[in-house]
Amino acid sequence: MGVESIKMKEFSIGGLKISIPIVQGGMGVGISLSGLASAVAKEGGVGVISSAGLGLLYRDFSKNYLEASIEGLKEELREAKARTRGIIGVNIMSAMTNFEDMVRTSINEKADIIFAGAGLPLDLPKFLKSDSITKLVPIVSSGKAARLISAKWKMNYNYLPDAFVVEGPKAGGHLGFKNKQIDDESYTLENILPDVVEEVNQLEEQYNKNIPVIAAGGIYNGNDAYKIMKMGASAVQLGTRFVTTEECDASDNFKDQYVQAKEENIKIIESPVGMPGRAVQNNFLDKVDQGIKAPKNCPFKCIKSCDVEKSPYCIINALYQAYKGNMKSGYAFAGSNAYRADKISKVKDIFADLRAGFENALRTDNTPLK
Repeated sequence: MGVESIKMKEFSIGGLKISIPIVQGGMGVGISLSGLASAVAKEGGVGVISSAGLGLLYRDFSKNYLEASIEGLKEELREAKARTRGIIGVNIMSAMTNFEDMVRTSINEKADIIFAGAGLPLDLPKFLKSDSITKLVPIVSSGKAARLISAKWKMNYNYLPDAFVVEGPKAGGHLGFKNKQIDDESYTLENILPDVVEEVNQLEEQYNKNIPVIAAGGIYNGNDAYKIMKMGASAVQLGTRFVTTEECDASDNFKDQYVQAKEENIKIIESPVGMPGRAVQNNFLDKVDQGIKAPKNCPFKCIKSCDVEKSPYCIINALYQAYKGNMKSGYAFAGSNAYRADKISKVKDIFADLRAGFENALRTDNTPLK
């Protein structure tokens, strides 16, 4: 197979044809809602709504966080579908206490895809009904996880994942790695991707089903996308790159955190939910490091693993404050390349730049594929 055979061309997830192999990462709280997701879908990629923290954004619907989350997701999906006929997905963290609510709502509202990470979604297919159209895509960080999920789904539900997202340690937000693994060369996206691709290739051969692998974490431009797709990924997922767009649902102050950031400002932090995360260091996080911050209570119980007795702050409230632009009371999750942003662009311009970079890499690369 020659280099010319790798092109930025359409791929399919469970029969859904996606014209551009770009998936927008789900970013919460409130960073990727219907505005960003529909803009990405209009350009031919997969737009993704984050379900995290919607109960805070939609408190006018209900003072009950769980009820407001359901209504909020319904509203965001309906708004996105009103704006585009493109592919709209929902990102749902397995670690959320309302995981099942968000899954059921996504399926009932006929979201095109559910992307499920932050834990192993071993029972995700049980929520599907006979007339469900929603495709199921786990987010993993190893071939072992892909194998385990596939085996459980096949045995218990006679269902296989419609695709996999494999996310490396350069991603923003919560990371599926231990602290010591984040800078370990053995765990780079380039090193874990082939393992997942090999596992998936075996599944495809055994069950005669197309299961694309989508690579994520640290991919910023078309050249990055070309290099990783050359290694076997069918598509790429980008989150950080889409934050500094006009259509991103975050506040201008949030976006400015990226535009003003320098490389040394992007830090690994310890999240109250018990996972490492990557964020833009700011005054709020400085105070956390100094032990000044402390939550008074846990009003939402949004994450299963969050212990208010040991938490230095309420993470969902901090992310919500950041979404609104109140950076004194919150902070911005960000991928390792967030500092590369120097302006606010339009989503269509990001797509044009990604395609141009990809095509340039394709033209200039004369090495054989692995």
